[in-house]
Amino acid sequence: MFKVKYFEAVRTAAVIVIALIIAFLIISLVSDQPVKTIGIFLLEPLSTKGHIGNVIEMAIPLMFTGLAVSLLFRANMFNLGAEGIFYFSGVVASVLAIHLSLGGWLHPLAAIAAGSIVGALLSAIPGILKAKWNANELVTSLMFNNILFGVGLYLLNYHLRDAKAFANVSFKFEKTAQLSKLFAGTRIHTGLIIVLVLIVLAHLFLYRTKWGYELRMTGANREFARYSGMKTAKVIILVHLIAGFIAGMGGSVEVLGMYSRFQWTSLPGYGLDGALVAMLAKNNPLSVIASALFLAYIRIGADLMARLSDVPSEMISIIQAVIILLISAEQFLKFWKNRMLLKEAKEA
Repeated sequence: MFKVKYFEAVRTAAVIVIALIIAFLIISLVSDQPVKTIGIFLLEPLSTKGHIGNVIEMAIPLMFTGLAVSLLFRANMFNLGAEGIFYFSGVVASVLAIHLSLGGWLHPLAAIAAGSIVGALLSAIPGILKAKWNANELVTSLMFNNILFGVGLYLLNYHLRDAKAFANVSFKFEKTAQLSKLFAGTRIHTGLIIVLVLIVLAHLFLYRTKWGYELRMTGANREFARYSGMKTAKVIILVHLIAGFIAGMGGSVEVLGMYSRFQWTSLPGYGLDGALVAMLAKNNPLSVIASALFLAYIRIGADLMARLSDVPSEMISIIQAVIILLISAEQFLKFWKNRMLLKEAKEA
């Protein structure tokens, strides 16, 4: 018998299964070879070393933004500003990667540190507005996304752009600024180690420190936390600083690990995807790893399916939409949870 403490894990698994079943039904209706197409979607990402590498490469930025958003959600802050911070911090890191000359590991370290610090400072602005004047963090963060994108695109077009290139891209990064690859034959870079360490540190911070406890209590009930003597305004600003730092580091790492020039002419989307990763992980830092890998896996599977079969990759949007709808539906399987609570109460 499942216990109540396992309910959320079982509920999340049920959501994923339902989303996949719906996707398979649609594939069966639109594909001439549905069994083969489903096989490509499910198994092709594991078929070669390169495809496995693609999954992990895509999961790295999702882990960064998923971790940042999960901390904000844990504090009951519905802030989606990781999108703009991820982008703009990539621009900041690119400036140092192009114009700074440092040897060895100092160059990427300086570029990543600059992007992370800028991300933290930018994220603090919606945090201060929320803590001091109770401004809606969703509205302010979404506005900041557009502002940061506009400023970043201006810097790319008028200060970083390589006029000799046949695209809207920056000058090439110095070789010393780029992150080294971990496995031959893939583009998996040292950013994987960085994000895994960050996830462990975030877990320890959340569950082993006084500040993490205050963050969780503020998220659970801000008024109760305030009357208990916790300085909730400081907690809100702190979590925004930490989340911005992580998102900024993610943008910097992604740019230096995957590219030789800055070439984002639109928001990359990882910040908004981070919200989905956080929802799947139930705002648990350690669960972010599995959630990011799952989302990356089905996206790579959808891309391979589009290339090797007659079903477009947009199929993945259906899966994501179903997951978001069911995860956010509080009443989904709640009857089962109530039944388990009554059963455990009787046994006690």
